Amino acid sequence: MPRFSVIVPAFRVQAYLHACLDSVLAQSFKDYEIVVVDDCSPDACGPIADEYARRDPRVTALHLPRNTGLGPARNAGMGRAAGDYLIFLDGDDTLLPDALQTIADRIDATGGPDVLMYDYARTYWTGRSVRNVLAAHLDEGGPARFRLTDRPELLQLLMVVWNKAYRRAFIEAEGFTFPPGYYEDTPWTYPVLMSAGSIAVLDAVCVSYRQRRRGNILSTTSEKHFDVFDQYDRVFAFIDSRPELALWRPVMFRRMLDHFSALFASRDRLPHHSRAAFFRRAAASCRRYRTPGAPVPRRALLRHGLLRLGARRTYQALSGAQRLGGRLRRGSVAVRRAVRGAALRAHYRIQLRLPLRSRDAVFAARGGGGYTGSPAAIEAKVRELVPGVRTAWICRAVDAHTVPTGTRHLTPGTFAHWTALARSAYLVNDAAFDRGLVKRRGQVLLQTHEGTPLRTVGTDLLDRPAAARGTDFEQLLRSVDTWDFSLSANPHSTLVRERAYPSAYLTLEYGSPRNDVYHRTGPADVARLRETLGIPTGSTALLYAPTHRDYRRVQQPALDLERLVRVLGPQFVVLARAPQLAGPGGHRAPHPRIIDVSGHRSVETLALASDALITDYASLMFDYVNLDRPVVLHLADIEAYEAARGTYFDITAFPPGIVARGQDELFDIFATDHWRGSRSAQLRAAFRARFCPYDDGYAAERVVRRVFLGETDGLPLPVPSAARRTPSALPAQDGAGAGVKS
Repeated sequence: MPRFSVIVPAFRVQAYLHACLDSVLAQSFKDYEIVVVDDCSPDACGPIADEYARRDPRVTALHLPRNTGLGPARNAGMGRAAGDYLIFLDGDDTLLPDALQTIADRIDATGGPDVLMYDYARTYWTGRSVRNVLAAHLDEGGPARFRLTDRPELLQLLMVVWNKAYRRAFIEAEGFTFPPGYYEDTPWTYPVLMSAGSIAVLDAVCVSYRQRRRGNILSTTSEKHFDVFDQYDRVFAFIDSRPELALWRPVMFRRMLDHFSALFASRDRLPHHSRAAFFRRAAASCRRYRTPGAPVPRRALLRHGLLRLGARRTYQALSGAQRLGGRLRRGSVAVRRAVRGAALRAHYRIQLRLPLRSRDAVFAARGGGGYTGSPAAIEAKVRELVPGVRTAWICRAVDAHTVPTGTRHLTPGTFAHWTALARSAYLVNDAAFDRGLVKRRGQVLLQTHEGTPLRTVGTDLLDRPAAARGTDFEQLLRSVDTWDFSLSANPHSTLVRERAYPSAYLTLEYGSPRNDVYHRTGPADVARLRETLGIPTGSTALLYAPTHRDYRRVQQPALDLERLVRVLGPQFVVLARAPQLAGPGGHRAPHPRIIDVSGHRSVETLALASDALITDYASLMFDYVNLDRPVVLHLADIEAYEAARGTYFDITAFPPGIVARGQDELFDIFATDHWRGSRSAQLRAAFRARFCPYDDGYAAERVVRRVFLGETDGLPLPVPSAARRTPSALPAQDGAGAGVKS
């Protein structure tokens, strides 16, 4: 007997059925069967089901003699099911990787509940994926198993059949089946949840719910939407047959009103000629099943009252007034924004006519992010070396806490922000300032850039539209023409940027100020950083920091970190700096040895706290080798990446460490200790010599003395690599974390 029976009804989903079945057959958990129910589909669903049944004995193809609808098709699938648990999956949806394993683990952990509820993500035809906005209701805290009366808020989740696993013995004992018609989930999910002896939740996205551009049955205009009345008749009949469920009657009454209101408000479901009849049927159902008691939001009180009274014209007038009010509010907001924008532009033009403030300097990084990167290192050094200077940092209000006390915070788009841009003598950024910036005579603009370029940048993207993504190259070049100085970390960066950003600026080949911290942080400080991040004493911390894929609309995790930590064992932890790791729309609570640092503002802090780096094409590799700690490259998609984005040299021929072309190869590299062997050290040393010739802890001082103090002679010269001190050694540790550096 299999653990799961996955029941897949199929009707006119030939374009999606392969992906649906493949998503099940690719699961790491193998103890299941698939029952594909061909509901007399006029397309190729039947032959596709037969093809899969021939290929895999776990697949059963069941062909119905006539089209019965989604509910009866599911009933037919249940009649053939033999699994301990039933899982329903629509033919145009898919299971996420490892979903069945995750579901099985949670069922075991909660003692085999009657129903397990899990989460989903809506996947749109554009490729965008968004997690269910009510996912917080699936919090796994509290009792592992419970009754619906203990957590009634679960009824706020989407009441569909495919976001739950059902114990088959419970379903058969209760005699639950699906009715015919539209909204067949309604008289199934409510009775099942109300009568379940035990329910458990799983805070993990397991299903990708496809949002088809067209063709969704429930979005079609049809009188079949009148089936909703029969479905709620069945729900109330079930409640009336079981006196112990009477407490749910007020709740079901309110949910019925909400459902009727939503259907009537939808302008594309009911034929125009049938709207009055629908409203009359809704009012009749309201009078028949009226049960006061359930709380109703204030905004819905009037709507519910008019629906019960059958006051259709008043209801429609109210809805029209609400829509008009919404449009007026949006219009008012647009007018206010336009007026404020005009005022800001006028204010900026006035400020441009006032004298420059020779002691003022404005800094920003990463498009208005927090205090970080080379601009932050330079700002700190300016306050140290330049007497009387007044510095300001441009960032969003949410990042204002990162700005040092002695530095003024400027919120983008404010009058103070535009005043500072107009009148400050010095402007420093690693990205671009606002496109409305007018560079004044006497202003000095320093562009620090974000790291050493491996991937194609600037005008070199002209023939790479997938990577350029609508870049305004004319605006880019106008911005470049405002640069007075372009900071470069190495000769490679100089050659690339002087070609990719052509203009008359002066290149300062001084090293990377953001890397100074790697040469000035001692073991005690590193130990403190590791403790702050929650890295257990004695652990080996791997920083995983992949880069964005230009050729993918939806970013997919390239590395299974949970499998990685299982393979490596308890002495390893992973610092995961990758927002896409959560999968479509989010993920459940992370593995205890995976520390999510995606929102951490300082990558330098993460690098200092780690023992080794796993990355792919991220420029972080050029900075990280300053630490003389191992780097491992995971380049499973290098052909696709190079075709879409392009690189300036073959990273596989000149890497900063050991290269893995696949996930299993990466696991082997760590299992055999190859990641920190002598070959790794040799590659790292050669890479550091080529790309970090000036990184010695004094890059920010060289920049400040040249740009802010005007010194051209006597600058601190780069320290020869042979004479440099050991950069930011890890604190001595007991256990696997010690001695990682080769």
